Amino acid sequence: MRRFFLSMTLCCAMFCAAQTVLTVSVKNPSSTSRTDQPVVIALEKYGFVSSALVTEGGTEIPCQLDDLDQDETMDELCFLADLKPNEQKIYTVTLLPDGEPRQYPARVYAEMVMGNKNVKEKNKQNNFIESITARGDCAYSYNLQHHHGVDFESELNGIRIYFDKRQTIDLYGKFKKRLELQDTQFYTSDEQKTQGYGDDVLWVGNTFGLGAFRGWDGQQPTMIEPVRSRTQRVISYGPLRTIVEVFDRGWQLPTSQSSTLKSQSSTFKSQPSNLKSQINLTLRYTQYAGHRDTDVDVMFNRDASAYRFSTGIINVKGSEEFSDKKGLRACWGTDYPSTDTLKWKRETVGLAVLIPRENIVSEEPANKDNYAFVVSPKGKAMSYKISYCSDNEEFGYHSAKEWFDWLSAWRKEVDAPVIIDIKSE
Repeated sequence: MRRFFLSMTLCCAMFCAAQTVLTVSVKNPSSTSRTDQPVVIALEKYGFVSSALVTEGGTEIPCQLDDLDQDETMDELCFLADLKPNEQKIYTVTLLPDGEPRQYPARVYAEMVMGNKNVKEKNKQNNFIESITARGDCAYSYNLQHHHGVDFESELNGIRIYFDKRQTIDLYGKFKKRLELQDTQFYTSDEQKTQGYGDDVLWVGNTFGLGAFRGWDGQQPTMIEPVRSRTQRVISYGPLRTIVEVFDRGWQLPTSQSSTLKSQSSTFKSQPSNLKSQINLTLRYTQYAGHRDTDVDVMFNRDASAYRFSTGIINVKGSEEFSDKKGLRACWGTDYPSTDTLKWKRETVGLAVLIPRENIVSEEPANKDNYAFVVSPKGKAMSYKISYCSDNEEFGYHSAKEWFDWLSAWRKEVDAPVIIDIKSE
């Protein structure tokens, strides 16, 4: 019996030693309230984590564990904080080496679906996948997926990314603040429309749409082609944030990029000739619950500082432009969301892209297609943000002034993020 108790005591001691308890302070530095502010904790220095619990004042709050590199080891924990002006809150985070991630109501959604012409209900498919790769010579990768590419949403927005050389971000406008893409799959039926569901609200063509990342040939944007292969995948489904990635393997950059790199990089000549203009590109899109803005992380397999790329927003027909000349560029305009104008009504949207100043090479003059930036990463990476609204929203903005005012406030929030301090017990 004594041996049994000693064994139980030892097991308990081992369990207690294995778990990690963190005290996380989150402070709002501004005089305005903040809601759904992401708090992200890298887990690499805390050992293997299988489950987690987050509490504030003794009350459990939802959290999420994510395996970013898909190696079956959790890399990050995130939770969302609501803070009054200048408020500071203390959270207790318990990291455990066993168990399963705790389940919470979903506030975001992501989906990849293969098309199936044999399904009777054309607007709804259930051939769910998590990743798809097309060879560079795939004839028409745009049609491989039901809604032409991965889609995702928060309660406020809905986005799909075309699975082709454009990799354009297309938009779904909502009337009500809720999740809808699981029901509509971006193709809203007439019955769903009578129930107040949203629909596609933007025609993108070959433009940037909302912040697509492209090449730059010295004069204009170029598509992501040719490539050896292109991949879309869902990294995380939620419940607090969804993460999707687009991976372009062996992207052959425009020829002019070679001469640009050669003149700016002393190491250029020492690189193998077949790598002079060839690079791997990963675009990671992170959508947080409660947010209409989306984070875009651009990652390369090697230093791309000497290269030039482009991004921006579509010049919606007759749109009004806004720019703070510091990386925030936006518009407000109205156009048909489809070339089939008999089926669709004109839609009014507000679009925006926010580029860090250190990545801006130039802000290009508007043309008939785009409001563009020429950009350059620092080393192997850069990040930026995109956001939009639809005039259909019962909860949103309904004029250029309202939209641009919100963007100015958003910019201030981005420039003054919550202050996070983490201590181990």
